[in-house]
Amino acid sequence: MNREEREERLSQLRAQYDLYKSRPFELSVARGIPSKQQLALSEALINDVDIEEVISEDEIDIRNYGGLYGIKEARELFGSLMNTSLEETFVGGNSSLQLMYAVLNHFMYTSDNPWSKEETVKFLCPSPGYDRHWFMLEHLGIEMIPVPLTGQGPDMDTVEELASSDPAIKGIFVVPTYNNPTGETISDEAVDRLAQMNTAFEDFIILWDNAYVVHHFKEEKEVAKDILEASKQAGFPNRPIHFVSTSKMTLPGAGVAAIGTSAERLKELAKTFSKQLISFDKINQKRQVTFLKDKETIEKHMEKHAEILAPKFEWIDAIFSAFFDGDRKEFVEWTKPNGGYFVHLTTQDGCATSIVSKMREIGIQLTEANAAYPYGNNPRDNSIRLAPSNVSLDNLEIILEVLCVCIELVTLEKQEDSE
Repeated sequence: MNREEREERLSQLRAQYDLYKSRPFELSVARGIPSKQQLALSEALINDVDIEEVISEDEIDIRNYGGLYGIKEARELFGSLMNTSLEETFVGGNSSLQLMYAVLNHFMYTSDNPWSKEETVKFLCPSPGYDRHWFMLEHLGIEMIPVPLTGQGPDMDTVEELASSDPAIKGIFVVPTYNNPTGETISDEAVDRLAQMNTAFEDFIILWDNAYVVHHFKEEKEVAKDILEASKQAGFPNRPIHFVSTSKMTLPGAGVAAIGTSAERLKELAKTFSKQLISFDKINQKRQVTFLKDKETIEKHMEKHAEILAPKFEWIDAIFSAFFDGDRKEFVEWTKPNGGYFVHLTTQDGCATSIVSKMREIGIQLTEANAAYPYGNNPRDNSIRLAPSNVSLDNLEIILEVLCVCIELVTLEKQEDSE
């Protein structure tokens, strides 16, 4: 496209954008929230699930105090998702993020050798990653070190080099299955290298946030290798701490989350947790188990979610593929995940913030540009996350068409400014 053609196209795009400004929207693809149709799949949890037995399989009265680790049947159900034994499984409340924060807080302040006594505490942060991981690390005063992703998990050459050279680096966050927001699943090789690697800090931990472990929406189901088993074989059984939850399986506001780790590590964590509470909501744990039953039932339930979600991701790819061809092919790249909740856009450098701002000005909310990077700091300013789950296909089509206009407009203006 020569300068004259670009000016003509910019004139068209600006006129189109002015029309959007005259009739602003009220739409959002900012957060990965289940839609009403998805929530309806689990409405039975509110009205129809009957708890016939108030004594759990390990003889705990679920109405009363006790059972810090969770009831036996809930621990077995989550153990089937994490490949953990009963002694390696802890079941909590509705938030896996709360459990992650509690674990980090334990190591920071209440463990036998709290990190806070050291001058500097650091954590490795594969990026683009989950912004709420970065929020909790920043809140706890832990310095974040971004690590690039390869499409098959963290760049392990970088991870190994950093972890082996600096004892201030205490651990790493990993979203192993359908990473938020890139959608990639970690390779077997990367799992083995994480499990086996030498670290300058002896008690290095891996926070394994497996939020999308059963969230497939294509026939090709991606499965991350078992990090706990790999770490046991490597001689570091206490290294990984695995997290899952029913937040996007059933009802996020009333789900159940779980930890899977070595029995030794779990005893250490439970000792700290016991200072905060006697037990989590065991009635809700029983309710979830009664509804979800077993791993096979969960998989069938998640197929219903996939029927709702998959068309939205297919629509994103179809619209972007049609719009960004020819001269516009280099304006943006997008991921095509087989599961999870997000699509990640890689714009041309220096464009993401302006694109998100232009969308906001006309009433369409996106996650803040570059939020997937620690401190929101991405020197290339090229990262945008889309969360299409909570909008209808009709509204998603509107959002995508407007987004295509904004991407092209900002990119061409950037080209114009650089000449």
